[in-house]
Amino acid sequence: MLGAITGDVIGSVHEWAGTKTKTFPLFTPASTFTDDTVLTAAVAECILDGGGYVDAFHRWTHAYPGAGYGGRFAQWAFHRRRDPYNSMGNGSAMRVSPVAWAFDSLDDVLDEARRSAMVTHDHEEGVRGALATASAVFLARKGEDKATIRREVERISGYDLSPTIEQLRPTHVFDSACPGSVPHSIIAFLESESFEDAVRNAVSLGGDADTMAAIAGAIAEPFYGGIPEDIQARVLERLDDNIRQLVARFSARFGV
Repeated sequence: MLGAITGDVIGSVHEWAGTKTKTFPLFTPASTFTDDTVLTAAVAECILDGGGYVDAFHRWTHAYPGAGYGGRFAQWAFHRRRDPYNSMGNGSAMRVSPVAWAFDSLDDVLDEARRSAMVTHDHEEGVRGALATASAVFLARKGEDKATIRREVERISGYDLSPTIEQLRPTHVFDSACPGSVPHSIIAFLESESFEDAVRNAVSLGGDADTMAAIAGAIAEPFYGGIPEDIQARVLERLDDNIRQLVARFSARFGV
């Protein structure tokens, strides 16, 4: 899950900046965790301790009210609503990565990813984004090569992962819906040469940078055998004790 959190922290200062280059400071004094991290932590807590996703999302959102939630999710969570609202936003994908570490078959990962999405993002595109991201993380964790990851994610999601970053960058704009951000985030990983490069690719598209970098980072973490220690340390120091301790518990339980 720390791969997603790292992408979130690095991408946080680029979310509305329209960054179209890979040459940028990896961290700034303003780099911080956002709703991507908070809701990833909520999913991880459900996996570790049990309980339902609805209650966890409500609890974590109320604990971190200023983390930058999308408008519809904020209304849902702050009013403690329990029914999904047919969202196709990328929130379902940004928070799903812990699922891919907690189960040992692709079918089980997809089933749980669907459950984690459906409590809010019950639109078919919202579910599709979660399935695509979770499957990519799981396949990377299992040591599959990029060609296999590309082929299997395309099969599962129906996404076209053939465009290149250079083709996408000039016309990509901020888009928080799954169809306009999740496949591009996966491509950012597929074209990368390292964990850091995957995050830089995602940010350089100039879109929903923190979420796209979170998705790319979530896949890159297992594929590249972890996160460089210097980057990891700079992320951990930006988390509070509550989230940092949850990351440690999740890592200890699942060997992340």
